[in-house]
Parts: sequence; structure tokens; C-alpha cells
Amino acid sequence: MTTGVRRRMGVEERRRQLIGVALELFSHRSPDDVSIDEIAAAAGISRPLVYHYFPGKLSLYEAALRRAAEDLAERFVEPHEGPLGARLLRVMGRFLAFVDEHGPGFSALMRGGPAVGSSTTNALIDSVRQAAYVQILTHLRVADPPARLELVVRSWISLAESTALIWLDGRRIPRAELELQLVHDFAALAAVSAAYDEEMAAVLRGILAEEPAEGPFAELIGRLVELVPQASEDLR
Repeated sequence: MTTGVRRRMGVEERRRQLIGVALELFSHRSPDDVSIDEIAAAAGISRPLVYHYFPGKLSLYEAALRRAAEDLAERFVEPHEGPLGARLLRVMGRFLAFVDEHGPGFSALMRGGPAVGSSTTNALIDSVRQAAYVQILTHLRVADPPARLELVVRSWISLAESTALIWLDGRRIPRAELELQLVHDFAALAAVSAAYDEEMAAVLRGILAEEPAEGPFAELIGRLVELVPQASEDLR
């Protein structure tokens, strides 16, 4: 009869395992509520061995956040093919899928969790926002954005983040509807800015010129047009 022998993991392999285990636990419960003992049990090792690889829960938490931040940033990467509205809709689909799958972990990442206010956590959050910002600019084919365009893109990223955090509290709006709403929010922000600035107006014209009749931006225009007669009637 043969007996199973547990394979000994190398240092980096064990660290990756612990980070993965921590992320899985953090995805379902607040990191504040997850103990080192639980992480050790889920990884199949002893508590002291966890401390051998990470000095404490905070260092493990920050390592897990770093991996989550890298994953989240990758959700904004999208091939530069087709109209912008459809591309943003796919990005928002992946973004909200991450939020839905890793609710407590996403909240911890955006709010700082146990490491709230730490320079490491702030840098991770900023790296995700900057990655999203750069990706959106590349889709707009703008290397040196004017001030109003930068304001629109960064405001939209903040809006998507805060909307996702609010949505997690009950998920009262269907995810697919929220994905479309966030894409419409981008168009709305751009349109308002275009009303005040010719550079933004040119950007918006370029976006709409490539938008098909069935695209999300065209759908928003249709919805707004339907509201105009009713709004005019209400003002009388």
C-alpha cells in the first residue's frame, strides 16, 4: 500500500497560494472578519507557517489587495475595435462582474479595509484609477487630453467606482441595466462638457459619428428624445 506524500511548496509558490486563499476569503467576507487561523486552515498549513511567509495579517492583506488591483485594472483593457459605446459596455461588464464576484474584497480595496489610509493601499487604489484613465484615453485616441476631457474621464471613473459600492448594498438594480447606465453616464458627462467647450464638442462628434443605430449611445439619445415632448408639456 502506498501513502500520499504532500508536496513541499517553494517560497514563492506558497506565498501565491496564501494570497489566493486570502483573496477567496476576502471575496465573501470583510477582511476585518477573516482571521489568520482561517487563512491557515483554508491553506492546509499551521498558523505559525503563515507568519513565516507574511509578517502579519496586514502584509498578507496588502499582497492580496495588490493582486486584486492588478486583476481589476486588467478589466479595463479592451481591443480598439468597433464603436466606443460597445467597447465601454464590455468593459463595464467585466468591471461589474469583478465587483459582483468579489464584493467585500472590492469594498476593502476601494475603502482601504484594515489598511485604510496606508500609503500602500492608497497607491494601489490610485494605480487602478490611473490604469482605467489611460485605457479610456487610448480608446478616444487622445494622447494629450484637454482639461475638460480629463475631467470627464476621471469623473466617470469615480462615478463607476462609487456606483458599484452603492450597488453592492442590496444589488437592487439588475447588473446588466447598471452596466448600460454607466456607459450612458459617460455619454452624458461628455455631452454636458461639450455644451461648454468646442474641443469636447469635437470629441463627442467623433464618438457619435462611429456609433451605430443599435449602439448604447444611440439608445441614450433615443430615450432622451422620447422625454422631450413630455418635458415640454410639463413646463407649460
